[in-house]
Amino acid sequence: MTGAPQSRVVAILAAGIGSRMRSETPKVLHPVGGRPMLSWVLDAARGAGCDRILAVVGHGAEQVRAALDAPDITWVEQREQLGTGHALAQVARELDGDGVIIVLSGDVPLVRPATLAALADAAAGGWGSMAVADLDQPGSLGRVLDRDGGALDRIVEAADASDEELAISTVNAGLYCLPYPQIFERLAALTPDNAKGELYLTDALGAAAADGDRISLVQLADPGEAMGINTRVDQSRVHRRLLERKLRRLQMHGVTLLDPDRIQVEPGVEIGADTTVEADVSLSGSTRIGRRCVLRQGAWIRDSIIADDVTIEPYSVLDGAQVGDGCSVGPFARLRPGTVLEEGSKVGNFVEVKKSTLGPGVKASHLAYLGDATIGPGANIGAGTITCNYDGQRKHPTEIGAGAFIGSDTMLVAPVKIGDGATTGAGSAITKDVPSGALAIERSRQRNVEGWVERRQKRESSED
Repeated sequence: MTGAPQSRVVAILAAGIGSRMRSETPKVLHPVGGRPMLSWVLDAARGAGCDRILAVVGHGAEQVRAALDAPDITWVEQREQLGTGHALAQVARELDGDGVIIVLSGDVPLVRPATLAALADAAAGGWGSMAVADLDQPGSLGRVLDRDGGALDRIVEAADASDEELAISTVNAGLYCLPYPQIFERLAALTPDNAKGELYLTDALGAAAADGDRISLVQLADPGEAMGINTRVDQSRVHRRLLERKLRRLQMHGVTLLDPDRIQVEPGVEIGADTTVEADVSLSGSTRIGRRCVLRQGAWIRDSIIADDVTIEPYSVLDGAQVGDGCSVGPFARLRPGTVLEEGSKVGNFVEVKKSTLGPGVKASHLAYLGDATIGPGANIGAGTITCNYDGQRKHPTEIGAGAFIGSDTMLVAPVKIGDGATTGAGSAITKDVPSGALAIERSRQRNVEGWVERRQKRESSED
């Protein structure tokens, strides 16, 4: 980090299950922006140049570790939840010598790497640093009083503040850069003389400031960075902020978002310039969208790769699919995992494709199911076509050759191969391979029974 090369350690206080979330899941594993909230904090620490992360976990520690374990994380268990000061004290045994440690919470996923770097830079000029934010309505939050032009004087809880102190809008943002072992010495001197019987990190900072140690205050340009998550309401607010950050970046890089308030794009998604996204589109996971695409209203796309000049028509679902240049999908199409559409192919309305490859220029325009199939270039799949790929025990493949024409309402009973340029008659159930250039018809000869309707009506009348 600039100005503080020794600041390579971060402590993330992720203890607690989050009872106000009304969940058995540890709070830090609840998702925002498509990922567990703690994963955002971990990435911020890595982005700030921290190569060692100490994560303090309490109840649900095994779940948290199983979900987010990584080589650069040392997991430190806090068996009893006795406050923020007690949580930070748990990492003392993991640190040798002296240095500085960045301290933040596991439920603040909006924090940016640049903010952590700024804390480290500010700490280099004194005993430590802490982030503060100015709020229009600080409410019940503790007020931060400063001295000496930007150093901590004391932190006053709202319940204990005078009217003059309550008029102060500066509050503690809960982000710190502190020296060790000095901070651990301060923590060891704390006593739980408060209503909750807990040890507060802020009390240690107040004691250091009272003894003349300079703790620099770092003003957050965006107070929202310190927004913590304690309830499902908080979760939804933070989730939306993460999405708004992403949407702004996309717009600045040439993506047209016709109604941003009704578009969901998770931060891990990439979209190329000159692509247009209409209302009610949802893009998530590792999705990659190319240039000059059009994603029409209601499209839902996850973990899919879409090339350039592709149109996704309204209310189509793509999950784990790959779509080549110039393809068209939908409306109301479903591409399931393992689907590959090669250049210029078309999947139309109410077509479902699973684990199949459609070659260049293939058309399946409406009302078909294609599963475990390989379809050659230029083939045409008629309405109502079904690949019968499952025999009750195993899945079987269907191969359709280049330029083949599959008539409407054809059932292809796998395993079966349709040769290049072959044709199947409408309404056929194909159970045997069809040679290239052949016509395959499997249906009974039509029989017309003259006068049948009149005879049926007379019979029904006599019965009445």
